[in-house]
Amino acid sequence: MRRLRFPHPLTLLTVAILAAAALSYVLPAGEYDRRDDPVTGRSVVVPGTFHEVEANRIGAFEAIVAIPRGMADRADVVFLIFLIGGAFAVFDATGALRRGVTWLVRGLEGREILAIPVVCLAFAAGGVTENMQEEIIPLVPALMLLTKRLGYSPMVGVAVSAGSAFVGSAFSPINPFQVQIAQKVSDVALLSGWAFRLAFLAIALGLWIWWTMRYAARTRAGPEAEETTDVSEPDGALGWRDVTIFAIVASTFVVLVWGLLRWEWEFDHMSALFFIMGVVVGIIGRLGVTGTAHAYAEGFRSMGYAALLIGFANAIYVVMDDARIIDTIVRGLFVPLADLPLALSAIGMSAAQGVLHFAVPSVSGQAVLTLPVLVPLSDLLGLSRQITILAYQYGAGLCELITPTNGALMAILAASGVRYESWLRFVIPRYLMLMALGAVALVIALAIGYS
Repeated sequence: MRRLRFPHPLTLLTVAILAAAALSYVLPAGEYDRRDDPVTGRSVVVPGTFHEVEANRIGAFEAIVAIPRGMADRADVVFLIFLIGGAFAVFDATGALRRGVTWLVRGLEGREILAIPVVCLAFAAGGVTENMQEEIIPLVPALMLLTKRLGYSPMVGVAVSAGSAFVGSAFSPINPFQVQIAQKVSDVALLSGWAFRLAFLAIALGLWIWWTMRYAARTRAGPEAEETTDVSEPDGALGWRDVTIFAIVASTFVVLVWGLLRWEWEFDHMSALFFIMGVVVGIIGRLGVTGTAHAYAEGFRSMGYAALLIGFANAIYVVMDDARIIDTIVRGLFVPLADLPLALSAIGMSAAQGVLHFAVPSVSGQAVLTLPVLVPLSDLLGLSRQITILAYQYGAGLCELITPTNGALMAILAASGVRYESWLRFVIPRYLMLMALGAVALVIALAIGYS
């Protein structure tokens, strides 16, 4: 029997956009009232105010019009992808990246498997601290070069980067775009309950790293021969320019995390930071002004497809929002949970958050949409608000691993040359086990009175 093959990502997303439009003819339009929340600085729903509104059915042409609107709505992310992609194209043009990979491969000779946990933990740290997603896209060429030279498949490159980052985000005790905003919306002390979350983060990452190492060892084809012997020193050691360039790149990520956590940076700040990094790296790497500009232009071209996928994915949400059916879906998913026992209600919340994430691919947007509805429900049931937040984290966060409406995931897969259905075959068994781990965490939290 032939294996199921998904269409091209652009075809898949276009079909999903048209399917979202078709739902406007099936689901009744409805909305919650909203208010501006001074704590989060966002508009949040007012619980108990759901009401039906006039239907706004979306035709096929209107659905296609939503594609450029989806790109415009995520313009900050699109420009971030272009500018980070340009910066890393400059990094690659200096030759430092390839020399660094050569140096690393030589150092790991006979111990190549050790690269897996190191890279996994690096990307997981990005997920834990700043919900790393789009930032991975321009790193894909370097990851593919490294995994190829170590003898591993592109799937391993996606697993150690996007997989690790998404798992880290979902179980994070400090992620500002998930747990912190959820705690603000729920009127729960920031960073409270961190120890419990940290324990399950360690378990989840340990499992993910173990699964990835097993897969990498089983599918390894042997190290790729070096494409070049262009290293700074005869013994393969890095020159001072290479070391300086790597230090600048590493420092950029340190500043990025600091800016996100302390200065509340937005995507525009991140774009500016990486643009500066690329310019400085180009000068130190002796590319000159013209060479740096050429490298930037090449980076922009290479990121065009990834940027388009972000816009196409966001268009699905634009269509449903125009049709005024997002709140209808929220109410339909969560209100029936009130009739379940507490443990099943908590697990059901997590599963419903996962289902909803297909329609609302923004984890922060999903928090301000669902938690104002769920918190009063949880209080009525006697369910801790912390547990409600956990259910949101695990359901929405882990769904990032599989949903085609996650533009960053689709762009990473496209840049890596990994087909979406191949990724699903790899990730779904692991996704289900992580969801089961989340369910265990919810039951334990109930048992110990986690609050």
